[in-house]
Amino acid sequence: MRSSDILIVDDEIGIRDLLSEILQDEGYTVTLAENAEEARQLRHQVRPAMVLLDIWMPDCDGITLLKEWAKNGQLNMPVVMMSGHASIDTAVEATKIGALDFLEKPIALQKLLTTVDRALKYGEMQAASGLLLDKLGNSPSIQELNRTLDVAIKKNKSALLYGEPGSPFELVARYFHKSGTPWVEPSKTEHIVDIPNELLQKASGGILYLGDIAQYSKSLQQGIAFLLSKAERSNVRIIFASSRYQGDAIENQIDTKLQDTLPSCIVEIPPLRNQSEDIVFFVEQILSELAETQKIPLVKFSPGALSMLKQYDWPGNLEQLRSIVKNLALASKENFVDEPEVSAVLGDVTRLPVSEMVGGFNFNMPLRELREELERRYFEYHIVQENHNMSRVAQKVGLERTHLYRKLKQLGINFSRRGSDKKQLES
Repeated sequence: MRSSDILIVDDEIGIRDLLSEILQDEGYTVTLAENAEEARQLRHQVRPAMVLLDIWMPDCDGITLLKEWAKNGQLNMPVVMMSGHASIDTAVEATKIGALDFLEKPIALQKLLTTVDRALKYGEMQAASGLLLDKLGNSPSIQELNRTLDVAIKKNKSALLYGEPGSPFELVARYFHKSGTPWVEPSKTEHIVDIPNELLQKASGGILYLGDIAQYSKSLQQGIAFLLSKAERSNVRIIFASSRYQGDAIENQIDTKLQDTLPSCIVEIPPLRNQSEDIVFFVEQILSELAETQKIPLVKFSPGALSMLKQYDWPGNLEQLRSIVKNLALASKENFVDEPEVSAVLGDVTRLPVSEMVGGFNFNMPLRELREELERRYFEYHIVQENHNMSRVAQKVGLERTHLYRKLKQLGINFSRRGSDKKQLES
């Protein structure tokens, strides 16, 4: 697959062939995938110009695959969902995750062509916006990061990205990727141990990206050590990240065997609290993308609202900022966000003296409120890590699911039960 291809993902051969024939007649190049796993593998190799993605497939539904791409930082191409029997709620969920549009089967010819044309133009607009790192701001700390990366890229060695949770690891990692070469990510973390040689073979001549390994088990981290020992011989550049909280040393996050094979190239990503001058830029960027993908008018933030965002400590970094701005924009009245709305979301927390902040927490808060804040972040972290699979979240945190749901409601955390969760809960 080339980066100029349209990727069609549908388990029905008749639909795939018909869409392919129509689009090729219009002069487009097309690549086909009959299931989510095949689409996943193709996406690991290169970013398509756009994706037509069916929702209902036997191995993995399109919504789950869309969430996976969004979580892995691979949702940087326009995706149009397709379905013959999806509800409005499903369409809304898809656009909230990041899908550009939704087509209902049977798809009218003119509707298909208009949607594809719009998606490709949107993708071109994104590509023309400049280098990936332009999206990280222009503060002194980012300028220093750019200089560090310029040096690192020339070494042609594997690299470790080091930063706090919520840092833009995927965005920075892609700076190492050369156009036209493989970009490979394990579709399951177990593949690091189970099929390491296959991963190296697929990534030969390019990048093997392993994501944030801070929460990986000892065996997985030892598997990464094995990959690093074989990378140079396989002509593979391995890029991985390790998140840590304020004050944590890297040795506290990584297994001793992996420490012995760590790459000499270590790039530290600055925390968002060091980029207060970039906050307005980030907010405008997020709102512009949201207006385009959600087809809503551009939302405005008042100077006071922006000032509050600039003063916040952002323990969850860019990921937290993106989530909060998106939620504020979608819940805004008359497409305008002012100080009260921001205050309600942030809990009226502004930047406090360092002596009052420890690990991103305000120790002047009452104990009950501080405990709730810690619990809230704890559960939100595991929900994201498990891609909203509440069964796995329950296992990870050691709670029975009904107790977990009750706890999340008490803390005001929004979550969605998957079908299997609902059935078991009702039985």
